[in-house]
Amino acid sequence: MLNASIVSFLTEKLHSVSPGIVYVLVALLVFGEAALFIGFVLPGETSVIVAGVVASQGRVNVVFVAVLVVVSAIIGDSVGFEVGRHYGDRLIKLPFVRSRHDALERALEGLRRRGTTYVFVGRFTAFLRAVMPGLAGMSRLRYRRFLMANAAGALLWGVGYTLLGYFAGSALGTIQKWSGWAGIAVLVVVVGLVVALHYVKKRREANVEQEWREDHPEGDSTQSAE
Repeated sequence: MLNASIVSFLTEKLHSVSPGIVYVLVALLVFGEAALFIGFVLPGETSVIVAGVVASQGRVNVVFVAVLVVVSAIIGDSVGFEVGRHYGDRLIKLPFVRSRHDALERALEGLRRRGTTYVFVGRFTAFLRAVMPGLAGMSRLRYRRFLMANAAGALLWGVGYTLLGYFAGSALGTIQKWSGWAGIAVLVVVVGLVVALHYVKKRREANVEQEWREDHPEGDSTQSAE
């Protein structure tokens, strides 16, 4: 989980570099979270929130930061997807990955059962965000479906955490609490929406089937005769 002292330290260090370097560092960290597995060491939301805080101080443009974060996340995850598709079996044998074998198996199972929904939700959990693209590539999920779900998650995550850092500004002591609750709140909303959409879909299918039976009573009698 994000530590406010880390944010304070990184924000202070970024005061000594140019705005261009800030943009490059943020883009590389977000890109590398899944593409290079940097997320195992430094969760992506840390760098995004730091960039938002720096933007609140007028050193970089918050809109450009948000766009940069979203684009870097999508590209980085796409690279991670390809890495997983071609080299996934080798990567899961690496020591720092193998030590989380059980968590990876649970993630793969969730991916098989929920597909793109799990890709979207995984964006808001540090561990899943780092491994989800590679696992999606290993699972042979179609890239187009992965890209749509991943892009939606990256948009919400990137803009949300950039604005979190921006509006938090100097109130660094509250970032840890709010970043955690923000992730939980998003997960609750997503799960609620999935359940609601599933229920609505089932009801709609049942209504369509009932209407068809009412409009085609001869179809039922024919099936009965058979």
